[in-house]
Amino acid sequence: MAIAPGAWREVALSDAEYERILGLLGREPTPVELGMFGAMWSEHCGYKHSRPLLKTLPTEAPWVLEGPGENAGAVDVGDGLAVVFKVESHNHPSAVEPYEGAATGVGGIVRDIFTMGARPVALLDSLRFGPLELARNRYLFDNVVGGIGGYGNCLGIPTVGGEVFFDRSFNGNPLVNAMCVGVAPHDRLTRAGASGVGNLLMLIGADTGRDGLHGATFASVDDPESSHRGVVQVGNPFLEKLLLEACLELLEGDGVVAMQDLGAAGLTSSTVECASRGGVGAEIDVDRVPRRESGMTPYEVMLSESQERMLLVVRPEGEGRVRDVVRRWSLHADVIGHVTDDGMVRVRDGEAVVAEVPAELFTDACPTYVRDAAEPAEAAERRRFDPSTLSDLTEDDEAPGSVGAALLVLLASPNVASRRPVYGRYDHTIQTSTVVPPGAGDAAVVRLRGTRRGIATAIDCNSRWCGLDPELGARHAVAEACRNVACAGGRPLAATNCLNFGNPERPAGYFQLSRAVAGMGAACRALGVPVVSGNVSLYNETAESAVLPTPTVGVVGVLDDVTRHATMAWREGDAVLLLGSGVPQLGGSEYLAQGHDRVAGSPPPLDLDAELALQKLVQGAVADGLLRTAHDCGQGGLAVALAEMAIVSSVGCVVGEAPPPGATGRTDERWLGEAATRVVVALSEADVPALAARCEAAGVASHRLGRAGGDRLNLAGASIAVDAARGAWATVLGPIDG
Repeated sequence: MAIAPGAWREVALSDAEYERILGLLGREPTPVELGMFGAMWSEHCGYKHSRPLLKTLPTEAPWVLEGPGENAGAVDVGDGLAVVFKVESHNHPSAVEPYEGAATGVGGIVRDIFTMGARPVALLDSLRFGPLELARNRYLFDNVVGGIGGYGNCLGIPTVGGEVFFDRSFNGNPLVNAMCVGVAPHDRLTRAGASGVGNLLMLIGADTGRDGLHGATFASVDDPESSHRGVVQVGNPFLEKLLLEACLELLEGDGVVAMQDLGAAGLTSSTVECASRGGVGAEIDVDRVPRRESGMTPYEVMLSESQERMLLVVRPEGEGRVRDVVRRWSLHADVIGHVTDDGMVRVRDGEAVVAEVPAELFTDACPTYVRDAAEPAEAAERRRFDPSTLSDLTEDDEAPGSVGAALLVLLASPNVASRRPVYGRYDHTIQTSTVVPPGAGDAAVVRLRGTRRGIATAIDCNSRWCGLDPELGARHAVAEACRNVACAGGRPLAATNCLNFGNPERPAGYFQLSRAVAGMGAACRALGVPVVSGNVSLYNETAESAVLPTPTVGVVGVLDDVTRHATMAWREGDAVLLLGSGVPQLGGSEYLAQGHDRVAGSPPPLDLDAELALQKLVQGAVADGLLRTAHDCGQGGLAVALAEMAIVSSVGCVVGEAPPPGATGRTDERWLGEAATRVVVALSEADVPALAARCEAAGVASHRLGRAGGDRLNLAGASIAVDAARGAWATVLGPIDG
């Protein structure tokens, strides 16, 4: 069948890319081949704009067992165990059908983990929405949270952490990033490369339908006005639970050579990636693919993104066991093809060949682009903001414009307020391994069963800072995620990333993407955390604007003794200290955004050497049992950090000595300004000299703030009842029980 003029544009291929395909094939592609090229050469699958940039990131370390290129990254955590983890986006589907989009995002990232042979033990999510005052944003927020909880809870995987951020740039275009962490013995790690000529290709799990058609391509084009409702997948978490258990049981034997999830681009991507990674060919017959809808064409079967499906490469003698195991889990298995030695991906529909292309043309021959990059003039102008033009706050609560009044406003900001209305809809206790649950500390801590060890994990990004300065903002994202893991007592090992940006074909979009990747790479190298997995989501735009650049960073660390961990809670009589040399400033702060409706100024500077020294000090003190309380100073600065600790503890504090001055010495800057490299800690008075000695030896600044006690938050002249602070903070995002 001849290709209609311009048909390639319908699968998001440019005229030049179609000409490239003609040259590579030496002929016109078939309709099925054209659809496969459109999917595999999409930004979502082919990483056309990001691949050259991602190659600059550090990916290796002695503890890295598997880096980028597989379904997920894996690191050695001791005792013969590997922690497998990755973060991915489901932004575009969630903008159309928020419940199913978020739910199937969870399902997809979970499959990436158990495909590697690891049992999923934790989920985290990083979410972005427009202001909840708009009904559409509230609808997206409620249903995304519902979809994450609905799918994860049914799977029996605890959702233990995450973050939520609100900004006008996300109106109508939410960001939904899901991270999953799993555990496996080293010898159970499974790769996705096909091997063994004659080995069988078996499809297990759900039947194939028309849902998800062109999902990879619509997520890779500049088309903010179109409705893509038909491409959103429909999930079945109960079926995925059966698939999870069946796959893990199958990997206990030696009959399964490789395993690949059918995610974006469905059977096309799974077949191509298995063949390409293994340096072999693959032949499949779509007529053998079980379908839940009649009349499906080979094109639809190859590009369907129906959920809960897995492609297995199986030795012929292992077919019987695969069928037996799958049947026991109420699933079915079908042989749809076999591994070949000619390097071709060949698709048959019975006797007819509908596609026949060298696997490498779908992968290695995918074009990459380096675009012109230019920072918008208004971004540079925003960074030049001078806070001295604003009136300062007073520390006297009897006067108008006090620190206490401003603090209550910040505690009621959606970007600071309690996340319990979100995580209260998630089950974080299932599997009974959660040691530090959401809301209790800077990072979640999960026990590694059968050992004394645990893992700490956090996911972070300050989108506002990245909008003001993409490179510096991305550095901060890495530093904050590592700092949060260290505050819980974890030794950061590696990172995963999800790069959420607008249109890279525009100079402003490519500037943000390229500078953010450069900043991320610099921070990862300085802090010793290689990037072992990740995802890229571009073209996140509406007709009004692109989203704020959001290079989300997830970090996993290890605790050698999980009983030695830290939370935000202090105890009556504890000494309260501020560690680190970060100098607070108002640029890019939540106080500036909420109190003055300004997103302006430069993000605070970041000294990565000082940051590393602070993280090592805090992590070591927690691991040695010296610290049991540690909390990063994040959005809202020192005053918000102290208020959060008081609320979580139900114990106030008295800060009798003012903290070190900010860059200009302003009162609002000192209490509500933001900076990196600052951690509030609390410990017994008897242990203060030992901590001080450690700080001096490490070259880390320490400042005595005061002590914990009472039922009020006393910050020099400001005095707020802890209950009043909790009242402002508790229910901003919704009812406290979800």
